[in-house]
Amino acid sequence: MELRHLEGFLAVAEELHFGRAARRLRMAQPPLSQQIRRLERELGVQLFERNTRSVRLTGAGESFLEPVRAVLDALDTAVRAARAAGRGEYGRVGIGFAGASSHETLPLLTRAVRAAHPAIELVMTGQTYANVALDRVADGSLDLGFVRLPVNRPGVEVRVIGEEELVCALPSDHPLAAREEVPLDALAGEPFVSFPANSGSTVRDAMVEACESAGFDPRVVQEAPDSYTIMALVAAGVGVTLTVTSVQHIQQNGLVYRPLAGPPIRRQAALAWRTDNPSAALRSVLAVAETALPTPPAPVTRPGPRRGTPAD
Repeated sequence: MELRHLEGFLAVAEELHFGRAARRLRMAQPPLSQQIRRLERELGVQLFERNTRSVRLTGAGESFLEPVRAVLDALDTAVRAARAAGRGEYGRVGIGFAGASSHETLPLLTRAVRAAHPAIELVMTGQTYANVALDRVADGSLDLGFVRLPVNRPGVEVRVIGEEELVCALPSDHPLAAREEVPLDALAGEPFVSFPANSGSTVRDAMVEACESAGFDPRVVQEAPDSYTIMALVAAGVGVTLTVTSVQHIQQNGLVYRPLAGPPIRRQAALAWRTDNPSAALRSVLAVAETALPTPPAPVTRPGPRRGTPAD
């Protein structure tokens, strides 16, 4: 049994058409048919039922298919490993991120990794709330996560890659939209739009903490799963919201952003990973991230947080 016989079988099994399978393998159809007949003779079973109009797998062919896939996948992995060894790291790194707030940082990282290590496969998991991404890094189902501080998880290491401030998003015809800054206490009694409660969104958590520090609980009248939908609802006049500065790239008619009055309420964005993760590919990605997403300089001294607001 030769490798090309297995490759020919897999191509026919997936295409269910000898002509298409031959074109996929860049060979003529008669030699492919001969390979399949030789394979069937060697196995002593018929793998395909074929006539002039159709091709389909027999029961024996169905049973043969997945083990053949496994053999060829294992061989492909071995070939990739040997080739990658000559030029550096290879492997797969799972990354969790939130769609709207990672629109600048994520492309910087992925492009830099692909340029430096083209053999590393980045498996992206989008629309992952920061706390959910952190949970998945902690349990090992993700290698790397875009998160926000604070992070207090044993075995999880973080590096700050940016700092954001809370801002207010308002319908453009809202009375507060005429102000240059919005006092937090002016939002008491306003209807809010936000992420679902207990979703793992640090933006929702920060919004609730900020409102509570101003002496009120935000009255959330509508929840939505992502920043794009939330901002659409704000633009439609459903309510107001607090979000982070990285989301301000979402621009649409009927929507305005205004800074909050008083000392800035800051949140640090970071990368998180398990210190005991054995992946060499992850180490390569982290090394690239040091340059692509450097830790920003420490902020200048500023007034302390307003009373009741936790320090960043």
